[in-house]
Amino acid sequence: MKIAVGIGEPQRILVIKLRYLGDVLLSTPVVASLRARFPRASLSMLVNPGTEAMIAENPHLDEVLVVVRSPSPLRQLQFALGLRRRRFDLVVDLTDADRAAILSRFTGAAIRVGFNREGRWRGGLYTHVVPVPEGPVPMVRQHLMALERLGIRVAASHPVLRVRPQDEVAAGAALAKAGIEDEERFVGVHPGARWWFKSWPAERFAGLIDHVQGKLGVKVVLLGADQDREIAEVILRRIGTGGRSLVGHLRMLELAALLRRATLFVGNDNGPMHIAAAMGTPVVGLFGPSDPRVWGPAGRGHATVYKGIDCRACFPRGCRRGEENCMRLIGLEEVIAPVERLLEQSSKGAGTR
Repeated sequence: MKIAVGIGEPQRILVIKLRYLGDVLLSTPVVASLRARFPRASLSMLVNPGTEAMIAENPHLDEVLVVVRSPSPLRQLQFALGLRRRRFDLVVDLTDADRAAILSRFTGAAIRVGFNREGRWRGGLYTHVVPVPEGPVPMVRQHLMALERLGIRVAASHPVLRVRPQDEVAAGAALAKAGIEDEERFVGVHPGARWWFKSWPAERFAGLIDHVQGKLGVKVVLLGADQDREIAEVILRRIGTGGRSLVGHLRMLELAALLRRATLFVGNDNGPMHIAAAMGTPVVGLFGPSDPRVWGPAGRGHATVYKGIDCRACFPRGCRRGEENCMRLIGLEEVIAPVERLLEQSSKGAGTR
């Protein structure tokens, strides 16, 4: 059986996603569909440094490649030549950016499919450009359109993230250190964001934590990376019901293993939100300039809070609304309501098992 683009069974396939943690995770359904369609092909994926944990244990991949980010043109050329030597037959570029398009062309693959929403020159570097319809389309669905453009049938699937036994052990030890016992319900709160204007105010995170711990009787653990320590410290100083923090203490797959045990995740639109959803944990996601209809957590059983303000005039350069920015417009009670609802649902679910 041949795919519609007119080539036989590809022997070597490359998927490119040079974005952030959540973006890479949301692209894994493409990998699953490719593996289902081409079970004997060698399947590789190229990602940015720092995001490879999202696919390190992916069962469908044969190889994980990390792009070279260097000011040296020679090093970049050497990396590109290394890609070309792999002799890929098919490249699926999910990035929608110039660098990835250039690397796609550099591979010399006979079939190269990619996105070009901005209508830039990079469209000429592909053999097939993916037409994306107007209006909000979930990002997982957009990714799968690249395969449909080639006539490849896609399988409905959610993002896949696998962890190792040692990650589970480390997560359990971290929770014990934070005072969370085995099988105890807890909420993971991640207050960090890549940009300040995508972050809910620290004082409201503190108010939410006090409500969950003081009124609902469920423990809360603050989560985040080293760069989130500053906002975590502000939150911890404002909490009146006792703070627990694992910020800066977990590697990425350890965080994923911990989130699998969480009763609920609350956080901004960021990578850990998508990790929690991929691990099967209900999410309350707080959205500002990004539309949750596109970037919301994949799967069912989640909730998002979104003011629906048109941020196209500012984003991604910044925000000129100051105290009236979209994240500050999200009130504490607007977040408490879905948190209470999802915690109640999880409690009922636990009681039926």
